[in-house]
Amino acid sequence: MWLFLGSRRSLQVVHPSITQLILWGILGGCTNSLYSWLVAGQMGEFNSQGLIGYALWPFIALIVGIFLSQRMNQPRLMLVPALLWLVLDTNILLLQCIIQYLGSNGYLNFIPDSIYNGFLPPLFVGLFVWQSLAVIWVFSRALNWPWWERALVFVATIATMVVWQLSVKDQPIWKVEQTPPSFAEDAFYAQSHLLDKALDQIQYGDIAQSHWYFMGVAGDSYVDVFKSEIERIREQFDTRFGTFGRSIMLINNPATRLEVPIASKTSMELALRRIGQQMNRDSDVLFLYMTSHGERNHFEIENAPLNLDQVDPKWLRETLDKSGIRWRVIVISACYSGSFIPALQSPDTLIITASAADKTSFGCNNEADYTYFGRAFFDLAMREQSSMKKAFEQAKQTVTKWEVAQGVEPSEPQWSIGRNMELMLPQLEPYLFPTQNIASTDITKTQDDEHAATAKKPLF
Repeated sequence: MWLFLGSRRSLQVVHPSITQLILWGILGGCTNSLYSWLVAGQMGEFNSQGLIGYALWPFIALIVGIFLSQRMNQPRLMLVPALLWLVLDTNILLLQCIIQYLGSNGYLNFIPDSIYNGFLPPLFVGLFVWQSLAVIWVFSRALNWPWWERALVFVATIATMVVWQLSVKDQPIWKVEQTPPSFAEDAFYAQSHLLDKALDQIQYGDIAQSHWYFMGVAGDSYVDVFKSEIERIREQFDTRFGTFGRSIMLINNPATRLEVPIASKTSMELALRRIGQQMNRDSDVLFLYMTSHGERNHFEIENAPLNLDQVDPKWLRETLDKSGIRWRVIVISACYSGSFIPALQSPDTLIITASAADKTSFGCNNEADYTYFGRAFFDLAMREQSSMKKAFEQAKQTVTKWEVAQGVEPSEPQWSIGRNMELMLPQLEPYLFPTQNIASTDITKTQDDEHAATAKKPLF
């Protein structure tokens, strides 16, 4: 503690020995290894270069101690810098291990993300820098170094830290090996057939009634939640909402390259064109759901190692217009997805986004089956409500409640509907929610019959 405060009293309480140096060296190495293992998780492998990189600083401190002991003719100082550095570093690393363990197991979810991911990492970097400078500060005061010598040593230490960090930042003690992305040859040649097959399966609409067509797009390949979400929602629409034979999904994920067409601007354009050809323009409606990472005016399309163009609002609007699809319900789950609203607005369009134009959305991780908005809207609200508006309002409240509990800034889901769609949607929704519609119709019919029967009874 005295060393951390930069007090010379730390030198008075230290009685260095080789045994202490070895013991604290082992403890420091084990603590650093534990922290690195907690960060890497089960995918990490032991990396001996990381251990060598960690040992560099106590080795430098030992050399400094030898130099100081000879300069001041005090053999006792030989082990002091290395020992003090190891003691302070081990205690700071133990604190990091505790925080990392609690955070990985969800015990720190009450801490806002801006603090946990935005403030704590720079704080511990600062503590690492300070523990090295504190040793120099204590010795410079105890040995009465002139100000210029202190400044020179401080600058040299910081420069050494920068060089060290640049050389070992990619060499932790437990390392997750990054394998370069690949696209197998069989998947490459299968994609054309998969897309043609999916397009051919989209059926004509029946002129006698309105139909909903579903198209789901999972943009990013490196997060499984987008794939899982599209698969589950497509199944929900096919089995519950009657889009079987009138649905298609485009997914970027290594696990589905031999089974499902990939998502790209080309496949999206072809799918929208096919839907526009098969549907009745005046009575059928498209439900387009897109889920991925995003930025302002940018929906991410990624399927490494392919170099795919990104989707922007202007392109999406132009592609929808070219397809001939009139009635559109567009739902976009991505960060800053509200930025798509101005370009997509039309009298015949309903637009729902998971976030406002300047907000991020949440729930994008490999362990989840849905994003926050995807679960709230599709898995919960659309199973309980019988209208889009009610489902959206419920989902918005649910997402806000989850985000407040997590301590993150609310994403503020958005709703924008054109004047024609506002009138048309109540006529289209009974075909999307047939069970609820039939039930409500039966109830209304029963009430009308009872009212009519009562009206026919004589008053006396």
